[in-house]
Amino acid sequence: MLIRRRTVLGLVPALLRGTTGPAPRHIQVYSEQGRFGGWPANHGIWSWGREIACGFGAAYFIKTDPERHQRDRSRPEEPAIARSLDAGETWQIEYPPDLKQPAHGGRRPEPLRTPMDFAAPGFAMKLRDDASGNGASLLWCSLDRARTWRGPFEFPMFGRKGIAARTDYLVLGPREALVFLTSMKEDGREGRPLCVRTADGGLSWSVQGWIGEEPPGFSIMPSTVQLPSGRILCAVRVKLDATTDWIDLYSSDDLGKTWKPLARPVPFTGGKSGNPPSLTRLPDGRLTITWGYRGEPYSIRAVHSDDEGRSWSDALILRADGGAWDMGYTRDAIRPDGKLVTLYYWSPALYAEREIIATIWDPGRRGE
Repeated sequence: MLIRRRTVLGLVPALLRGTTGPAPRHIQVYSEQGRFGGWPANHGIWSWGREIACGFGAAYFIKTDPERHQRDRSRPEEPAIARSLDAGETWQIEYPPDLKQPAHGGRRPEPLRTPMDFAAPGFAMKLRDDASGNGASLLWCSLDRARTWRGPFEFPMFGRKGIAARTDYLVLGPREALVFLTSMKEDGREGRPLCVRTADGGLSWSVQGWIGEEPPGFSIMPSTVQLPSGRILCAVRVKLDATTDWIDLYSSDDLGKTWKPLARPVPFTGGKSGNPPSLTRLPDGRLTITWGYRGEPYSIRAVHSDDEGRSWSDALILRADGGAWDMGYTRDAIRPDGKLVTLYYWSPALYAEREIIATIWDPGRRGE
């Protein structure tokens, strides 16, 4: 049976759990003195049974104004991979040299000349905006479960002023895939989500469809699943102004060509420009969204749907002991036993280095 949120501030720590089963367990993945581990949602997650690989940025921490990101922007963020071989219980950190940004000493991007095989065992694809600030994005691919990477490869701008890619894609066949991106708006500001498609292993890409109308604020950072019916669901992070933000859900029945609003699973994500969703389809067919709540109490939360996204539960509180607003950016992997591994960046105190944490929790079963 799910615990429903009534008044968050009134909950005691013993009740801050996602189900009536064991309380969520929080496992430290990355923590280094003087470093800022951050933003798994910017880098992507991949899983193969008990093996999980999750990207994140290893930046540098500075004790500046806590109302801003406490990272040293004068020093480059190192792309890192956190890997677990035992379903999230233990982790090792890798720094693949091929993922280094061109602006930070990595290779210059080239055109992709050999098509990717999206159905190959161990395949992973990573998309990320170019750190040089030129508005472009880059693509990498791996055939050995995110250990070594080809790239960076050039990625189209689709006639836009900027494309802010993060890793979110659906494989449709050995040479066919959909990728979900954020484009700059017509005025050059952030941002509006869109779906693009390749049918030749990434040698060429075309716009498939825009996800929603152009927003007055921003609608960014899509997270996408496909249902057995073929319907595609896409959750996006939305900001109207400095204090108004939420998560919207869209649906498409024609492989991303047209989209319609389906639900607002999360009506408020805490302020501070909000936090991106991580949308996952569970083995029993339910859906879950996790995110970081940037208001007090700073927390990691989840909601469930058992009707393919039309309606959603109240928020489940996985933890609410954060020390600062600057955290979240969740990504989720399903373990063979049905539990979820939710990775995110976390602030244990106001002036503390940012850590990468994995929370292992049981989302329950349909009808519980």
